[in-house]
Amino acid sequence: MNCDIDLRNAVECLRQGGVILYPTDTIWGIGCDATNEAAVRRVYEIKKREDNKALICLVDSANRMQRYFRNVPEVAWDLVDMANKPLTLILDNAVNVAPNLLAEDGSLAIRVTHEEFSRQLCYKFQKAIVSTSANMSGEPSPMTFYDISDEIKNQMDYIVNFRRGEKAGACPSQILKLTQDGQVSIIRK
Repeated sequence: MNCDIDLRNAVECLRQGGVILYPTDTIWGIGCDATNEAAVRRVYEIKKREDNKALICLVDSANRMQRYFRNVPEVAWDLVDMANKPLTLILDNAVNVAPNLLAEDGSLAIRVTHEEFSRQLCYKFQKAIVSTSANMSGEPSPMTFYDISDEIKNQMDYIVNFRRGEKAGACPSQILKLTQDGQVSIIRK
């Protein structure tokens, strides 16, 4: 199956409220429509994760990122432009996403992906997509597709074929929390 067919199938699944397993700019992710509360709830259930632990979203561009916040601090744009590896930002005052996706303080974790498949997926879907590691809560993150448990795979509505054969492990993103006044806190290096 080629990449275009995978993209088309994954987008259709997301539009129908489904949950997908897909390659990202970091590790393989469990994904769904970030605006669909039922789909987000299902991701928490699949991962056996408490819903008070927020999930990360992917977008295809910095422009799309601003759709999900009342106000993006100026420093966020600089950090996105200067990042030389995957960077997740936690920003305050999130809007236009499922309420169960937000942290208790109303913030949202978001990353502009530069990896071709996940970027195209976000672009074609035209919305933010949840991206959380493809593992049960508390277990190690899988470094390759073949490290993902059958328990996770069996609960997916669609599993992307593209990049399954890669043997090299990837790393999670760096996570920074930004406040409205521009303060930066390192959550994960």
